[in-house]
Amino acid sequence: MTETTRDERIAELLAAYDKQLRGDAETSGVPSTTDGPVVRVEYPTRGFVSYRSLEGLDGAELDALIARQRDFFAAKGQAVEWKTRGHDLPKDLPDRLTAAGFVPEERETVVIAESAVVAAQLRGREAVDGVTIRRTTDLADFERIAAMESTVWGEDWSWLTQDLAGRSAAGDTDIYVAVADGTVVSAAWAVHKPGTDFTGLWGGSTLAEWRGRGIYKALVAVRAARAVELGHRYLQVDASDDSSPILQRLGFLPVTTTTPYVFTPRDGERHDR
Repeated sequence: MTETTRDERIAELLAAYDKQLRGDAETSGVPSTTDGPVVRVEYPTRGFVSYRSLEGLDGAELDALIARQRDFFAAKGQAVEWKTRGHDLPKDLPDRLTAAGFVPEERETVVIAESAVVAAQLRGREAVDGVTIRRTTDLADFERIAAMESTVWGEDWSWLTQDLAGRSAAGDTDIYVAVADGTVVSAAWAVHKPGTDFTGLWGGSTLAEWRGRGIYKALVAVRAARAVELGHRYLQVDASDDSSPILQRLGFLPVTTTTPYVFTPRDGERHDR
């Protein structure tokens, strides 16, 4: 792929990403309300702000829009995440979010690839010696996944059990476990976005002692093959600095970055709407 062709391809993928995965598409099946160009997603314990474009907003008008989202969720005693992308306009959006009390979390790279290309490249890599990888809808597996994630990240991920149960029940998410000697050593899930060309790949955490054995690639392989089976042309990942180089070697292209900005009200704090 020449540099010019690569740049053109990245532009095409970014346009499809913006059109199909942002705004209303990001809030499917979840209670939400709109405020101008943004969609407020009302999860039970935390808010989320989505939008397709803020182009044309700046200055006091943008500051007021940001403040309204912050105050809407602060009035409910909830934190709210405003997920920015590196190509968003205006360019000073992160500064304005910070001024409104939002705090940036870890930046990730949005990478996209053709499902069929990845599936072909990883054909034969779906298995790992000593490890069984299978799709699951079992609540007991979800509990074991949550326990594994708690170990990996050193914090309580018990909330993930019901999150995965809800995703599984909705019917658009495949959840995979990697099991060795009766222990869940890794897990990942694939969200097949209805009405779009995209399957989103999430998870992929692995217990420290099982890393470097090809489990992550195997989980990508089975999810890529499943996406092809279901007719989803593209795979999309919000990749960490650890995962991004691996995925780019598999043919994923970096199209933008994404950084969550989170406002958390202090105990007892409420803002007038």
